[in-house]
Amino acid sequence: MKEKLKKWYQEQEFATLPDIKLTFAHARVGLRWMVLSVIIGLAVGAFSSVFAWCLQTVTAYRQANPWLLYLLPVGGLIIVALYRACGAVSDKGTNVLLHAVQENYCNVPALMAPLIFAATLITHLFGGSAGREGAALQMGGSLGNSIGRLFRQKKYNRKILVMSGMSAAFSAVFGTPLAAAVFPMEMVNIGIMQYSALVPCVFASIVANQFAVNMGINPEAFVVRNIPPVAPLTLLKILLLGLLCAWVSIFFCRALRTVGSLYALLLKNPYLKAVAGGLMIIGLTLLVGNNYYNGAGTGLIEMAIEGDVPAFSFLLKVLFTALTLGAGYKGGEIVPAFCTGATFGCVFGHLMGISPSLCAAAGMIAVFCGVTNCPVTSMLIGFELFGFAGVKYLLLAISISYLFSGYRGLYSDQVIMQSKYHVKYIHDFDNDSSEGPDAG
Repeated sequence: MKEKLKKWYQEQEFATLPDIKLTFAHARVGLRWMVLSVIIGLAVGAFSSVFAWCLQTVTAYRQANPWLLYLLPVGGLIIVALYRACGAVSDKGTNVLLHAVQENYCNVPALMAPLIFAATLITHLFGGSAGREGAALQMGGSLGNSIGRLFRQKKYNRKILVMSGMSAAFSAVFGTPLAAAVFPMEMVNIGIMQYSALVPCVFASIVANQFAVNMGINPEAFVVRNIPPVAPLTLLKILLLGLLCAWVSIFFCRALRTVGSLYALLLKNPYLKAVAGGLMIIGLTLLVGNNYYNGAGTGLIEMAIEGDVPAFSFLLKVLFTALTLGAGYKGGEIVPAFCTGATFGCVFGHLMGISPSLCAAAGMIAVFCGVTNCPVTSMLIGFELFGFAGVKYLLLAISISYLFSGYRGLYSDQVIMQSKYHVKYIHDFDNDSSEGPDAG
């Protein structure tokens, strides 16, 4: 027996001294990430909580004082003046963060956070159609990079801190910590998850979310009604919804790009562009006769989940958002994309005789998936916002939208690393149709 035990002991690969040293090195790195991500979670959570509170305040004030809409061109002039005074003439928004993470350097302007904070509040105060998560991502990424500089982190480490800052801001503002933890890791290079940022993003997301909740920033939650039992015909209808949402996402991105190009072609002066955009939003609002399409569009999302929205609301939301952001107003595209998908899904549900509430939920995250190319994040958002009651339908809509939404999205610096159609790696290319060059 002693001989057997001795032989067994000799065959085992017990930890040697170099292994122990390596283990301690890993523990030291892990501890550093945890400490830094908690600091980022607290800092970004505080900043984002103030941002969310300010957004709620200015939105409520605008709704109580509809005349503020007529000052939207003035707000546009202020935004342009702010950016020019700070030297941010050619602002690329969230693409700056993607480029910083992808390249060998990490150059995120420290002024991005206060600039986008002030500009987004101005846009929402005067009735521009823009979201809030895009602004939150830019603020979080900028703060994450600034904290990395403060603690003298190397450039490749600051990339991870940029992502963790983005997670923290998204989590605090929108209240979806699971999706927020994954989103930056998934969105930078589609097809390759940046797992090196997993621990910092998770810690920062949880800390920021809890900070925001303690500050009274309540997370979003919706109740999906009349979920039908799973049946072949129902699944076919949701499949069709996912396919149409892929096309809606392509239309949404192209509309924003096309209107922006038209502004740049026709109005070279940024001040004239802001005034023209503001005047068009005022005219459209008066023509429509309500303020459903001003601001982020959360009211329309709630109406869609309840099962009743105007028939062409998704088209109007796209138009309002494209005219606002293309003119130089600030905010984000994510909540308007949510709104577009939810309203489209609600209308689809009425036309196809299936729960408009369920279709609004499925359409909302399917269009989000199409414009961001982030199916895992879309699934997690669906779980956190709508629960698990209609999970089969949500997953089906997301997967179909991802497959058919093409190789382009909201962010021009986003790189598609892996084919949507085959198990192979690809380079990003200039074909944004729903059929990629390797679809055959």
